[in-house]
Amino acid sequence: MKIAISGKGGVGKTTLAGVMARILASQGKKVLAIDADPDSNLASAIGLPKEISDKLSPIAAMTSLIEERTGAQKGTFGAMFRLNPKVDDIPDELGVNYQGIKLLLLGCIPQGGGGCFCPENVLLKNLVRHVLILRDEALIIDMEAGLEHLGRGSTGYVDGLIIVVEPGQRAIQTAKQIRKLGEDLKIKKIMIVGNKITSEEDRKVIEENLSDFPVLGHMSFNPKILEADRVGKSPYDMDDQIKDEVRAILEELEKRI
Repeated sequence: MKIAISGKGGVGKTTLAGVMARILASQGKKVLAIDADPDSNLASAIGLPKEISDKLSPIAAMTSLIEERTGAQKGTFGAMFRLNPKVDDIPDELGVNYQGIKLLLLGCIPQGGGGCFCPENVLLKNLVRHVLILRDEALIIDMEAGLEHLGRGSTGYVDGLIIVVEPGQRAIQTAKQIRKLGEDLKIKKIMIVGNKITSEEDRKVIEENLSDFPVLGHMSFNPKILEADRVGKSPYDMDDQIKDEVRAILEELEKRI
């Protein structure tokens, strides 16, 4: 299972990614979790203690690694660099392990934005392509809304793109924009999960406005998730309801992929 999770900022996609990773690991699966969101919070959502999360560094900021692998020299404009750098050892060398999950932090592409053709971008996209195509773990990628780190050459190996949506028009419009990006990348299965649900009306707002999306399920508005964030724990360790809801989402996901 190789899944990318996206959505508007603050919608709860990292909560879903973290709890999903913990559940898969609890089932005895090898899990690789990748934090590809510039607002990096997946370590907290998984529940990494501070002494472990402090060992994580964003790969995009590792100048010496990028120079070594791509042959690029920082500050040399227009210089040649390798387009197929060695990346196969990076997950095991630079990831941290917790509760059966290996976690990698990608970091941001510096300047240049989404179309940046730079050594950092080349290294990260080759890394994502490698884990999608050649590694056999269950893979969960916590994405930003722009799907920056996915490249056209690798998305055929994505089993599904999950867009997390809360009951509001901004999140709904963002979901439609993300679907367009996913379709442009040739991702075949694009599905939604509702979050912060307080009523049947909330469900209807999401499902009626996104009636052409497959729905995997919904997560309730849950004060325990806010509490987990305050104390730096995973929602998985704080509340059985979120675990039950995400297990149901995983079961539906497995049927669809």
